[in-house]
Amino acid sequence: MANTSEFVVALVEDDRLLREEISSHLLAHGFEVHAVNSATALDDLMARTPVDLYILDLNLPGEGGLSLCRRLRQTLPNAGIAILTARVSLNDRLAGYEMGGADIYLTKPVAPDELVMVLRSLGRRINKNKISHDWSLNLRDRTLKSPHAESKLRLTNREKILLVALIQAKENTLESGALCDLYTGDESDDLMSKHALEELVARLRKKLRSALPEGAEQPIKSVWGVGYQLCIPVEFGH
Repeated sequence: MANTSEFVVALVEDDRLLREEISSHLLAHGFEVHAVNSATALDDLMARTPVDLYILDLNLPGEGGLSLCRRLRQTLPNAGIAILTARVSLNDRLAGYEMGGADIYLTKPVAPDELVMVLRSLGRRINKNKISHDWSLNLRDRTLKSPHAESKLRLTNREKILLVALIQAKENTLESGALCDLYTGDESDDLMSKHALEELVARLRKKLRSALPEGAEQPIKSVWGVGYQLCIPVEFGH
């Protein structure tokens, strides 16, 4: 059986009582759970925290759950996604699978132990799908393992934050302003300026290039008028 503590779950549910109930049950079964009430809140969470498994309600304020599911699947094809909703019609189920790309469609009320089994199954699938030629980022010890080198790269906390945000962003690309905002309230009291961000990216690029084959493409590219794009495949390791 998978060690559930290895899996980080994002629960997107706008019903506060149900959100708290599901979170408590999953926490009791060893999952690390981050519960939010909207797609916008999930985007904020994903900019700072790596997520393996997603539980999505369909009736969300702002961006709906089906649109969110489709966006997650396009950005993170290996993520485990479960829809949990009160919509029970066949058309809704088909849309969840075909349009949203969900792995499983559950209807409320769901048996808590069934939800646990579903997440464990999705977690096992994620582990099997880990691609050996991807880089592996370990959040606990802030190390990055290259498929091209034996040794691991040691990252600073700011470098780790930058990588996590780019890994989970759409097309692995984020605006400079959004990246600067990530560092509000970190170890420095000063706001991150765009010049400081450029220096941070330059240092990380140099570190990544040291573990790349000669002639490899730039690991982090500048996107004119936007910000930066991560150009190497990175998975979250455990």
